[in-house]
Amino acid sequence: MIVEIDEMKEYLRIDSDDNDLEIANFIETAEIYLTNAGCVLLGPDEKANNLAKLAVKILVSHWYENREVEKIGTSVAKLGFSLDSIITQLKYCYGGENI
Repeated sequence: MIVEIDEMKEYLRIDSDDNDLEIANFIETAEIYLTNAGCVLLGPDEKANNLAKLAVKILVSHWYENREVEKIGTSVAKLGFSLDSIITQLKYCYGGENI
């Protein structure tokens, strides 16, 4: 995993160990999601790796805090613009090997 459970729990501001398995599953799923979206998650560029970690943290945070489809009025909201932008950068700005 490119983001460790303790690092993710700190980002989520969680102190207990009650949801560690769920958080680990979210991290793994976020990595799969980003890889399937064409993102490079680990490579020689440290800046790209940090950007990939942020994308994983945003996804896990969103999934952890919103365990159902997010609705605004009668529309279903897409995940934030910042994540879309990060995914685009990871896909097209950095080379290297995926996980």
